[in-house]
Amino acid sequence: MRLLNGFLLSYLKYGDQDCILHCFTLEQGFQSFFVHRIYAKSNKSKAFLTPLNALSFTVSPKIKTGGILTCSKIELLNRSSAPDSMKYNAVVFFVADFLNQVLRNESENHKIYNEITGFLAELEQENYRAHLIFLMRFLDISGVLPLAEQGLFLDPETGNFGATQVHSIFDETLSALWKEIICSTRPYDTPVPAALRKPFLDSLMVYYYYHFTDFRIPGSLEVVQELF
Repeated sequence: MRLLNGFLLSYLKYGDQDCILHCFTLEQGFQSFFVHRIYAKSNKSKAFLTPLNALSFTVSPKIKTGGILTCSKIELLNRSSAPDSMKYNAVVFFVADFLNQVLRNESENHKIYNEITGFLAELEQENYRAHLIFLMRFLDISGVLPLAEQGLFLDPETGNFGATQVHSIFDETLSALWKEIICSTRPYDTPVPAALRKPFLDSLMVYYYYHFTDFRIPGSLEVVQELF
């Protein structure tokens, strides 16, 4: 038996009582686990199936068909002090949806794991621009964050700032916001005006499209956009 710690990204019911979990673990990066009888009436662990819950997984060496590890026990790592609000839940679901896509081939990466921890701490303090900053921080960890060069307009394809606007969404205002966050020593404290949050998130999706192979817009984006 091995004990792994990680964040739940998504889950899929398998049959009547079983489940497949997709998680990002501290020790081994992205992992999928088969959990037997988690939907049985007597099993209280199903209450832990909330996106981005920090969980511990007791993993057996038994491998299911398809190479999926079997998880015999799930425990909650810590009790969250998160607000019970529609905004909080929508942001968590969106970020989990995003991570479930971009981390599929990611091995052990403590920087990403710690950044998720920091993002959740900001969100628990009701910092509802934290998901925007987290997406910027993820670009930095992935090595594709633009350099804060001279120039008023960000070119999302090249990742460079230039003298002329080359993409309709990256006007001077949004490009300046990108540069402000890039240069900040405390990016989570950077103010993002309410009027800019929707176009700024759209601009992040455009940038990811250019820099992450086969990137798709998370299906939960629309809900987040409506709330903010």
